[in-house]
Amino acid sequence: MHPMLNIAVRAARKAGSIINRAALAGGLNVRSKRAKDYVTQVDHAAEEAIIEVVRKAYPEHGFLAEESGASAADAEYVWIIDPIDGTTNFIHGFPQYCVSIGVQHRGAAAHAVVYDPVKNELFTASKGRGAFLNDRRVRVSKCLKLGQALVGTGFPFKELERLDLYAKQLRFMMEHSSGVRRAGAAALDLAYVACGRLDAFWELGLAPWDVAAGALLIQEAGGLVAGLTGEQDYLQSGDVVAATPKIFPAMLEALR
Repeated sequence: MHPMLNIAVRAARKAGSIINRAALAGGLNVRSKRAKDYVTQVDHAAEEAIIEVVRKAYPEHGFLAEESGASAADAEYVWIIDPIDGTTNFIHGFPQYCVSIGVQHRGAAAHAVVYDPVKNELFTASKGRGAFLNDRRVRVSKCLKLGQALVGTGFPFKELERLDLYAKQLRFMMEHSSGVRRAGAAALDLAYVACGRLDAFWELGLAPWDVAAGALLIQEAGGLVAGLTGEQDYLQSGDVVAATPKIFPAMLEALR
């Protein structure tokens, strides 16, 4: 394992321990950042723990984190952090949430960790070295046709003005795929595409910390990731399409 990825794993596991303890203890202090978007003291504590571990090892690195924002974001290495992707699930005790950590080197994805503290599942990847689930190499599924695909998605709850577009996309997928699933944690959904549990995924209006780690996992597992237009602008646009290579063109065509 690359030393930087090892630090990312250590940070993710430390955050996961904080999350698991809080889930057992209860007593969450929930605050609304905006409509349908929540944060707890656990989000902040987990993010601080991640940054502490990383800064101890790499004090010169920058950060782009969901709760604390950007810090030295023009550094050679930038860590893109979501301490709890799926906070609403976490608040309700719905066991589908994760820690997501992506590392960029000069603007390009270099390392990725998605950690599910509930199932103790650790997804990791380094550029050019493949994707892994708990040290086992994973690949995207061998699905060949959209009609056979299990497709993950997320509702655009932060961009309700695009709900009509999304409704059309959802209707098409429900009619032309094997099934559609919405679990509420995009980073974990992307990790599921990487390991073949889902054949494809799409969502509108995501943030960079929702996508950075999961996208590299999929690419290293042999899948494809892009924005709705097929360009590599998903971190900027927030619109993400991911799939196995054989059904990726059909996904793009359908979602446009």
